[in-house]
Amino acid sequence: MEAREEDVIVGVTKFVEKQAIGTAAQTHGSHHDYRDAPPAPLFLPSELSSWSFYRAGIAEFMATFLFVYISVLTVMGVNRSPSKCASVGIQGIAWAFGGMIFVLVYCTAGISGGHINPAVSFGLLLARKLTLTRAVWYIVMQCLGAICGAGVVKGFEKSVLYESLGGGANVVNSGYTKGDGLGAEILGTFLLVYTVFSATDEKRKARDSHVPVLAPLPIGFAVFLVHLATIPITGTGINPARSLGAAIIYNRKHAWNDHWIFWVGPFIGAGLAAAYHQIVIRAIPFKSKSII
Repeated sequence: MEAREEDVIVGVTKFVEKQAIGTAAQTHGSHHDYRDAPPAPLFLPSELSSWSFYRAGIAEFMATFLFVYISVLTVMGVNRSPSKCASVGIQGIAWAFGGMIFVLVYCTAGISGGHINPAVSFGLLLARKLTLTRAVWYIVMQCLGAICGAGVVKGFEKSVLYESLGGGANVVNSGYTKGDGLGAEILGTFLLVYTVFSATDEKRKARDSHVPVLAPLPIGFAVFLVHLATIPITGTGINPARSLGAAIIYNRKHAWNDHWIFWVGPFIGAGLAAAYHQIVIRAIPFKSKSII
């Protein structure tokens, strides 16, 4: 399939979500020349004939693969140590997840928007910053990447050791209820997706164009902070693809018993964050079309 310049425009820069998360989205100017981008359609037929559409999905696959590989391998290293003090501990796990998101969002932002998380793609879809076809394509590729990443971790750790260490699968930990776990996943994902919207807001960047903003930094830092808070509760999911990949490769009953929490919670949290940003922060439903 021959790449054309118009393909790149349709696939990468036509809607703001693919400019949103990385440095490619940094625009110059002031709030005086800012206008909200038009909502993305649910279906854009030209995407399906554009190489950039498929390239973006491949980028999401590779980014999620690397994310799960590094982060879950870090979890394995902590779990196999005789004590938390003999390893990087919870703080190290949190840094692995947050640091990888920072690096991978930075690397893939100009290609796919650097979502690396079905909840982020879902939130942007609700905000009409992403077409339905692209959102589904991203989520499928993110899940496949996570499965492959968890599979490579199991290959390194060997089956017996991998299973004895829990496989990095997300479960509600002892002492907490399923309601606790669901609430932690909702609030954690809300913080993450709210940060994504805030860090990539085109109006804010136009208004504060004199202040350089590297959007992947606050997004990665949000992931780090959420992990610090919720690792003791659920191991921290806030990313359905990461949870699915670990659960499929680990494949033990107790992991599947809680697995619904790591889809329902993040999707609710993402939906609430999208609504909060669009309705409260930006007040988009209350603006007339003539308002800049």
